[in-house]
Amino acid sequence: VSTQLWIALATFVLVAIAKKELKLDGSLYSILQILSVTLFEKTPINEVLSAHEGLICDPHDANQLTLFNF
Repeated sequence: VSTQLWIALATFVLVAIAKKELKLDGSLYSILQILSVTLFEKTPINEVLSAHEGLICDPHDANQLTLFNF
């Protein structure tokens, strides 16, 4: 279990660094989702994320219903 936690932490930090270096606006979750789909492709990360730039959006822009209209 300890090894899995360290791997998850290292992955999170690497994706956060890539997000900062590539100046992406999306959440880390959406970037991780795109990377998990394209994991075994031999494509540079910046090309993969720029090709899926329309899919990376903030959760505030999502088409989600609200419980109360405040």
